[in-house]
Amino acid sequence: MKIDALARLERYAKRIAEIAAVLGKYGLADLFGGFKHSWLQDRLKSADGQSLTTGVTQAARVRMALTELGTTFIKLGQMLSTRADLLGADLTEELSQLQANVPADTAAVARATIEAELGLPIEQLFASFDDTPLAAASVAQVHAARLHTGHSVVVKVRRAGVAEQAATDVEIVQALAELLEKHSPALRSYQPLAVVRQFRRTLLRELDLTYERQNQEEFARNFADDPTVCIPELFGELCSHQVVTMQRLDGIVGTDIEALQQSGVDLGKFAKRGANMYLEMVFRDGFYHADPHPGNLILLPGNIVGVIDCGMVGRIDEDLRDEVEALLLGIVENDSELVAEQVLRLGSVPPDCARDKLRADLQEFMEDYTGHPLNDIQVGAALSHLVEIIRSHHIVLPPSLAMLLKTLIVLEGTSRRFSPDVSLAELMQPYCTRLLLRRFSPGRIAKRARRSFRVWNRLLTALPRDLTDLLARFRDGSFTVHIDHRHLDPIVNRLVLGILTAAIFLGSSELWSRQAAPLLYGISIFGALGYALSLFLGWRLLRAIKKSGNIQSKD
Repeated sequence: MKIDALARLERYAKRIAEIAAVLGKYGLADLFGGFKHSWLQDRLKSADGQSLTTGVTQAARVRMALTELGTTFIKLGQMLSTRADLLGADLTEELSQLQANVPADTAAVARATIEAELGLPIEQLFASFDDTPLAAASVAQVHAARLHTGHSVVVKVRRAGVAEQAATDVEIVQALAELLEKHSPALRSYQPLAVVRQFRRTLLRELDLTYERQNQEEFARNFADDPTVCIPELFGELCSHQVVTMQRLDGIVGTDIEALQQSGVDLGKFAKRGANMYLEMVFRDGFYHADPHPGNLILLPGNIVGVIDCGMVGRIDEDLRDEVEALLLGIVENDSELVAEQVLRLGSVPPDCARDKLRADLQEFMEDYTGHPLNDIQVGAALSHLVEIIRSHHIVLPPSLAMLLKTLIVLEGTSRRFSPDVSLAELMQPYCTRLLLRRFSPGRIAKRARRSFRVWNRLLTALPRDLTDLLARFRDGSFTVHIDHRHLDPIVNRLVLGILTAAIFLGSSELWSRQAAPLLYGISIFGALGYALSLFLGWRLLRAIKKSGNIQSKD
């Protein structure tokens, strides 16, 4: 039996009250104004009934509210920061600044987690262990340690209780998403339920540090022959679902710009190496680090790029790669027709999409960048403009493509932070050329031909059998057509209720007019009771129709 969303919310009344209080505090409760449930409405108010002070944008208030709500909501905001096609550039830019503001677990708690996961006392696992964490995030915290072999390492430990709290919060968020989808027309177009389902999968993977370990191992294999890139070495015997132990990179973190500038290293070269590393991940491997934040890059001796925090990754499958190649081909050839066709193929398109207007907007977009030197083209601005055009036509991109676009936008910002002279467009040119050449290579053409052959072969093999079966059913009279009427039950129920109300009303009129016994003051008792019942049923029917919306609505 399917549990109603409100019933699930009531199971977590205390937590939902905390969430509602924070929403009210930051003046966001109006987002849920479409709900007509008194139980929830009573909780969507701040203690003093006042909104946040004026002068703070709604996007900033959303960011502050998510930060205060904790791990699950911070991660939700970080995931939504990749969906400019849904939320727009202003809100996603604000959400990209989300950082955890939570105190670290105590040393005793971190030690207990490590010992429980690895099965030995800290003293046997490490020669030394620093109880003061180097960093603390929403999901995990990092401690410095030294192995008995002398290796300097960092130990990433999942925070205690975060998985249990996340499980509760995700169920609440999913129930709220169901209510939003049903009751809030303003937010329904953002596909809240689909977004939350994707978020649930992403969060569960991030809470299991095994996936981060696997990502890091794959990156290490992909760049094993590249001396300009360093992926930290993992110590598998000291890793588990809640603990990851890896080599400590001794260098300058990308957020420390002053130290980078004082290092005397050619930061332009460092920025290009970092950007090329990401472009290799995207265009060569189809598997990339999806958070090119400066804090995840480290300048190592010899101008080597170190990469940390491999929990958030993106993948480009073969089908998406083909579609992106075709999109790039349309942009390179200044073919707005092809670009529009690929956008419509890639995204979820509303039925009322103005396709001619979309083509005109894309043509104008391409004219803004055609003929300009590559050094003058800002990839981030161009991609943001493209996403805004897509969003203006209410086209929703697949999550994998939205994440890729967001990664490239952030990558350009990070590269220019290290060196303003770096041009991501110029660095991307050889990769795009190589990608397009590969698209028309004999091997790729043969592969597409084999795939098409298999599809047509299956169709042609099954078609005679299916036609024979269909004709046989026609011949013996067993051919049937099944029609699934969606949302028909409420309509039938109202129709039956209307007929029943009318029948009771007419029958009661007959009893009243004929003064059918028994009588009270000359009035038929059954006639009067029938009138009362028909009036009550008629009122219920009118109330149901009014509640569902305009009676003339086609919905």
